[in-house]
Amino acid sequence: MTAFSAPSSPEQLTAMSDRAREVVRLNIEALEALERSLDSSIARAADVILSRPGYVVVTGMGKSGHIGGKIAATLASTGTNSFFVHPAEMSHGDLGMLRPDTTLLAISNSGESRELRDPLLFCARNDIPVIGVTQRPQSFLGRHSDVCLTMPKVAEACPNGLAPTTSTLMTLAMGDALAMVLMDRRGFTREDFGLHHPGGALGMSLQTVREWMGDNAAAPASVPLDADFSAVVSAITQGRKGAVAVLAPDGALAGIITDGDVRRAFANDISTLRAADIMSRSPIVVDPEARMSDVVDLLTANKISNLFVIEERRPVAIIHIAELMQAGYVS
Repeated sequence: MTAFSAPSSPEQLTAMSDRAREVVRLNIEALEALERSLDSSIARAADVILSRPGYVVVTGMGKSGHIGGKIAATLASTGTNSFFVHPAEMSHGDLGMLRPDTTLLAISNSGESRELRDPLLFCARNDIPVIGVTQRPQSFLGRHSDVCLTMPKVAEACPNGLAPTTSTLMTLAMGDALAMVLMDRRGFTREDFGLHHPGGALGMSLQTVREWMGDNAAAPASVPLDADFSAVVSAITQGRKGAVAVLAPDGALAGIITDGDVRRAFANDISTLRAADIMSRSPIVVDPEARMSDVVDLLTANKISNLFVIEERRPVAIIHIAELMQAGYVS
């Protein structure tokens, strides 16, 4: 095996492209075989998990472990409490993670990974149910599984038949199928999913305005109804949000003055203008319990840059669309 080679010839480029397409085709055929082979065992596996109050502990060695980590993450983000543990670490103290109320989801294509033996025997001694994922139901894993999710025997895409390719893809698909069955049974909603993904676009859009504000939201710049033009301009400048709240004597929001309102005011004699003369009445506002997605919709639908958050008729915060764009709420 050489470290470097000459640029590929046109014939070699064609051959490599054909080989890549062959690998994709073999993977497609493996998934189709998996679809045909699925039976009631996946429903029984879901029933086992749903009947247990504890975590689903996922384990697997090598490439199966990498796939297991992804399956555990998918389960956890879709309503089924789950985490991955390396099987070798279980043999050195982490078997304590297998509590009496947990379920073990063990993955091994051959079903004979020696690192799985200690966790499987521990589960057998402690009546902890095991869901196995393997191509060989008669293997050690298959025999020690309460429910065996058996994958069809298909050739690996590796020319030597050694590197896990089609088998890992089928395992991943099996895990996704189980996660989605559980998600459906739990009635896990879009809102539930968003709560598990506060850093993602969906989770951010499902946040409430109060959550966006946090504990230390700065009060918006404001002026009374009788503030003169100079005071209005000063308040907008200091507030740095391009708008100022105009307050009634009782502190309730009476209107809003934006940069645009100030520019338009120069068509008049500004020496006599008061905030009440410049402001836009009945501004668009939101409640602190509104979703951030509703805020974005209001800003874009009304083609405005900012709006006030109102609580008990008083403005408690101002939201500017530039802030939302910078934070990722608006793409």
